[in-house]
Amino acid sequence: MAKKTEAYVDTSALIAFLDRSDSYHSLFVGLFSDPPCILTTSLVIAEGHGWFLKRYDAFRALQFMAFIEELRSLEIVEIGQKQLADATKVLRRFSDQDLTLADACGLSLMEKRKIRRCWSTDFHLGLTGVPLIIHA
Repeated sequence: MAKKTEAYVDTSALIAFLDRSDSYHSLFVGLFSDPPCILTTSLVIAEGHGWFLKRYDAFRALQFMAFIEELRSLEIVEIGQKQLADATKVLRRFSDQDLTLADACGLSLMEKRKIRRCWSTDFHLGLTGVPLIIHA
């Protein structure tokens, strides 16, 4: 039997873990030291890669990708037409918020998979009531 996914991982958690200047770095170092089954999307990976590329350089962006490749407990959900349609519903539902498409995909995925924990520092990922790890 497959292990149950314990948490959704947002871009901010990946950045906080890998960027020592982040104020949540030590929290995420602890979490990623022995991670449970966790889930994210291909959009989160693209956001993370882009963040390291723009903030630092191509070398750091590749280090980010190497970390993702080595993170065996991470399931990455590819975003296709169905997921985009579901995310668009979330964007409409929270049209008063500045949600990114990646955030909307994450919110939709947490609802569909009944994930009850979110590794994020972005308050938007708590809009549907899933508690953020920074508030635990």
